[in-house]
Amino acid sequence: MIENKLSEIIIGCAIEVHKHLGPGLLESAYQECLYYELKKKGLKVDKEKPMPIVYKEVKLDHGYRVDLLVNDKVVIELRTVEYLTEVHTAQVLTYLKLGGYKLGLLLNFNEYRLKNGLKRVIN
Repeated sequence: MIENKLSEIIIGCAIEVHKHLGPGLLESAYQECLYYELKKKGLKVDKEKPMPIVYKEVKLDHGYRVDLLVNDKVVIELRTVEYLTEVHTAQVLTYLKLGGYKLGLLLNFNEYRLKNGLKRVIN
């Protein structure tokens, strides 16, 4: 399944979670519910996927983790902040580069409408 089709499914699942829970909860609650919805759709989902840093010839494991990785193709970073900033986008882009992925979704569940807290990031 290609990234664009996966992103449609992921966004649909995220909207479903947001409809039921609304804004105001901890990031971990949305992560667990989105994980559940994506698994229910039959997708392969890795939760808290380790993301090592490779600097020149050195591989550093400093505990960086991708919130969700779907089908080894799409990185999902979840937030529950007042608003998304350029730093949030840069973080997703860095994860895409480190992992060699093409597409990331930045989802801010602390919005009245989830579509206002959704950002696609392309490597």
